[in-house]
Amino acid sequence: MAQFTDDTKRDERLGELRRREEEQLAEMLAGKYGVDYVDLTNKSIDTDALRLIPEDVARATEVAAFRKINKKVFVGMRAPEREDSIKSIRALESLGYEARRFIVSRASLEHAWERFRDISYATETEAGVLTLSNETIQQMLAVVKTLKDLKEAVAGHSASKDVHRVSRILEVIMAGALSLGASDVHLEPEDEIVRMRCRLDGVLTEITQFDFTTYGLISSRIKLLSGLKLNIKNAAQDGRFSIVVNEKEIEIRSSVLPGAYAETIVMRILDPSTIALPFEKLGFDSYLMKIFEAEIAKPNGLILNTGPTGSGKTTTLYAFLRRVHDPGIKIVTIEDPIEYHLPGIVQTQVSKSYTFASGLRSTLRQDPDIIMVGEIRDAEVAATAVHASLTGHLVFSTLHTNDAAGTFPRLISMGISPEILGASLTVAMAQRLVRKLCTNCAVKVPIEGDTKVAIDALIKTTPHPEDLPEDHGSMWIPKGCEKCGGLGYKGRITVVEVILMDREMEAAVRTTSSERELWKAAQHQDIRRMAHDGVIKVLRGVTSFEELDRMVNLHDDTLFDR
Repeated sequence: MAQFTDDTKRDERLGELRRREEEQLAEMLAGKYGVDYVDLTNKSIDTDALRLIPEDVARATEVAAFRKINKKVFVGMRAPEREDSIKSIRALESLGYEARRFIVSRASLEHAWERFRDISYATETEAGVLTLSNETIQQMLAVVKTLKDLKEAVAGHSASKDVHRVSRILEVIMAGALSLGASDVHLEPEDEIVRMRCRLDGVLTEITQFDFTTYGLISSRIKLLSGLKLNIKNAAQDGRFSIVVNEKEIEIRSSVLPGAYAETIVMRILDPSTIALPFEKLGFDSYLMKIFEAEIAKPNGLILNTGPTGSGKTTTLYAFLRRVHDPGIKIVTIEDPIEYHLPGIVQTQVSKSYTFASGLRSTLRQDPDIIMVGEIRDAEVAATAVHASLTGHLVFSTLHTNDAAGTFPRLISMGISPEILGASLTVAMAQRLVRKLCTNCAVKVPIEGDTKVAIDALIKTTPHPEDLPEDHGSMWIPKGCEKCGGLGYKGRITVVEVILMDREMEAAVRTTSSERELWKAAQHQDIRRMAHDGVIKVLRGVTSFEELDRMVNLHDDTLFDR
């Protein structure tokens, strides 16, 4: 049995070595001929592009169209001077397409050709069901401006008998989601209907409902767009596709889960414009800005940003990277996925063979000055990140904990020695995103009852009270108007807390894992907690008390241990 296992491992290693050699050969060939190289083995294939070259022709001439943006088509080929390959590409160009050529390996071509099975499996019972027009999405953006517009447009196309209705529905959904600034779209089958909801400023809002027949067609369409297998319905699948609006490429990440009634689909929208916030627009107060400026300017250390999924951690880290970027330093990122492309920075994306752990080890061989690791998920990544920070690198990363103090016991539970932690970790921060009140319709009201008791208690323990407005007796509440779609809120802002590693914190980390004791040890730093940061924003009219209470625990005993 042991011999069989050893042989299997050896064969796997040899197979992986051969695959790497083949990719290296393709990359060298690309350099020789001055053509771009791409590894398709870990990428989704755009089936709309793939179908432009018939399967028999693609296999015979060793080419594969793997991506299409409007009339631009990306085509992979084995040999740049092969006449029949060039002929296949010219046939595309004669149809009005602009073909961009890439050198790829045989493995990449095989990966692309596998998607032909999905195309053959898709029964096109309705003409036009496999089209999704970027131009139409752009036109609809001018029409679909509010929640009401989106609901009416989706309902209208759902009731239509037009053969293009499924594509039209998806175009309306994408246009509406982009127009409203939605972060994701949820399609959730229930007993008799399928519910569609959008997450607007972090809150799910119901848009409409579909019958199962319509949803079946929508589901197949999304799978084809995302490069997923149509015939698999009892396992989770993840894919992606892109749309181009106003010359800006927006990536859609699709997740499909088997459910009790049918598959549940979530489409996450990665719009670069919502992520590319400058450092000054994150909502930090002036004293925090000074702290961050000093910490990110250090040559080494580990800066961790914590919070749940969707709390804006990556956006903050991107802002830090843009702030420290300089032609004289090398910055490398390891992300899942790459959400926003930063010029002058080497960005890499994890895959099955390129994990956070292996990527971080490989990155260290590239002699970077600054490294960003998308997330510390396990002990191996934690240990490598800590090691990197101790050997002259500045490391940014994220971690899942409830608050800043929870960072220390979480890393210790991953096997990091408290002594080493004190020497490596420089900043532990936590953040949440709260919705901003609509400036057009917010209503000023007096603070009364339990709300006044809670706010007064927080005011008494708020560090840097000089930032508090003079009026402690009034706040603002949402009303709803046409500009905010009747929600009373528009956009989101960060509430944040920070603990710096200093002598007192090092001593505390060595002796206790109690978050209460860690917060006591950090009190001398005089840095606000998330609740304090949020209360100041409530009194300034930036957000509402109700919204802050929804996102942050305002009754935590450790807030008042002063």
